[in-house]
Amino acid sequence: MLFVTIMPIKFHRRSRCFLASTALAISLTACHGEEPWRLVYVKGHLPDLDFNLTSGAGQPLRQTDVAGDVTLVYFGYTHCPDVCPETLAKLAQVIRQLGDAAEHVKVLFVSVDPARDAPAVMRAYVDAFDSRHDIGLTGSASEIRTLAQRYRVSYEADPPRANGSYEVTHSSAIYIFDARGHARLIGSDTDSVDDFVHDLRRLIDET
Repeated sequence: MLFVTIMPIKFHRRSRCFLASTALAISLTACHGEEPWRLVYVKGHLPDLDFNLTSGAGQPLRQTDVAGDVTLVYFGYTHCPDVCPETLAKLAQVIRQLGDAAEHVKVLFVSVDPARDAPAVMRAYVDAFDSRHDIGLTGSASEIRTLAQRYRVSYEADPPRANGSYEVTHSSAIYIFDARGHARLIGSDTDSVDDFVHDLRRLIDET
């Protein structure tokens, strides 16, 4: 029996992003001879992919629209000074290394700052990283909150500065769902490109 624990909080000094505040302890059975996953394996411990938000094109987008693809979900915002652009840049590098297999991969960037992240803003932002595979999603404050709670994502806007600008403290986990929409893995911005590529290839091969 192999026990894997996601630490309760992980702070990023510059953007103060952190992992979900509730510790998630996962008990896994290691099959003899089976190659281990490099990211955190969470099958059976998180709910299936389920969302109803607005895409960068201003159209509704649901989980059925990405059915059949391995889907990565990352919560962030376009004014994020560091970890969000760094993470999306890393995932774009992962997509490039996957080559033709990336045809079956989508990256959903979900805003935790819907007040500033209108659909057109989200579209322009993700297109700067990967216009083919990345989809920016936004919605009402209640829609974002409901989805965040579903996956134990924490976020909170900091007090505004004198000029009205502000940052949002948010979870930095990357949720990975298989082609059937089942939660399978959790990665982070500190995991290597090679680790993401390795595990995503395994999920793609299952499709």
